[in-house]
Amino acid sequence: MNRLSPIIEKIDTARRIGRREARILLADAPLLTLGGLANRIRRRLHPEPGVTYIVDRNINFSNICVTGCRFCAFYRPPDHPEAYRLNDADLAQKIEETLDLGGTQILLQGGMHPDMVLADYESLLRSIKAFDIHIHGFSPPEIHYLAAKENLPLPVVIERLKSAGLGSIPGGGAEILVDRIRRQISPRKCTTAQWLDVMRTAHKSGLRTTATMMFGHVETVEDRIDHLMKIRDLQDETGGFTAFIPWTFQPHNTQIDVSPATSCEYLRMLAVSRIVLDNIPNIQASWVTQGAKIAQVALSFGANDLGSTMIEENVVAAAGIHFRLPKDEMIRLIEDAGYMAQQRDCFYRPVDSAS
Repeated sequence: MNRLSPIIEKIDTARRIGRREARILLADAPLLTLGGLANRIRRRLHPEPGVTYIVDRNINFSNICVTGCRFCAFYRPPDHPEAYRLNDADLAQKIEETLDLGGTQILLQGGMHPDMVLADYESLLRSIKAFDIHIHGFSPPEIHYLAAKENLPLPVVIERLKSAGLGSIPGGGAEILVDRIRRQISPRKCTTAQWLDVMRTAHKSGLRTTATMMFGHVETVEDRIDHLMKIRDLQDETGGFTAFIPWTFQPHNTQIDVSPATSCEYLRMLAVSRIVLDNIPNIQASWVTQGAKIAQVALSFGANDLGSTMIEENVVAAAGIHFRLPKDEMIRLIEDAGYMAQQRDCFYRPVDSAS
């Protein structure tokens, strides 16, 4: 506890901790102590007794991808019998169902599709935007791949996507922002610097984004801390991240043979994320990988948001995880934990006052 005392005092006086201190917390702090520290920061940032959530649908417009990431159970190569690309009628039906269920957003992602060009993405965005719904779309690897394929500067590609209806960008494809790890699990995907540059460019264009971390595969604790520091540094520079979402790798049906991270490991990483990322306003619990009960516990470990009701989710489901949380159950979960449930939009505004 002697090593922890000065760190705890620093956190209590709202001072930023560094890499070494984050490593000590993750390795040595008792679980409940760590949760209490993170919850203190959460209450400092969000003193109101509320927990937010969003009603949206994760539409994977295609599962065709040439990257072949070792951790992904969802993608299919172009000539695979299970490869697909949604047609306009199927896409429209999914959006209409989302609106009927009170949804305010489409989370739109595919893979690195070898045959789709920028004009195809613009057409896809316009067809969805015609329904007057927010599009939280693509990911830095998708956007980087598209810019390289079109031989266009990133700012040009992002501005064209934005003009076609893109409203914000999810933080997918981050995995671990350490190139040594990326070369092991996704060698054909964009580098750490390229992922960060897409986000930097998006922020400068006026688009807000989230950031994620997928942990519990081949990375070390030091790699996780490195990831957090890179996210924090970019947020210091741009202020463009609205939320951070750490989640655990699900190994089933993938090419990485490890045991899944435990719920205890998840809660420790979540708490340290809240403590380190003092400049990111929201931390989201991953009920999709952890289930409802651990997500409820996460609200005492620094999380102030439960994310999406996930009317549809395919990527994690492909790894054998099938948790579901309808809106009524999401509200009950939040209220049973002692909080007030508040539906939000992508920018964390209450939906009844969002414009």
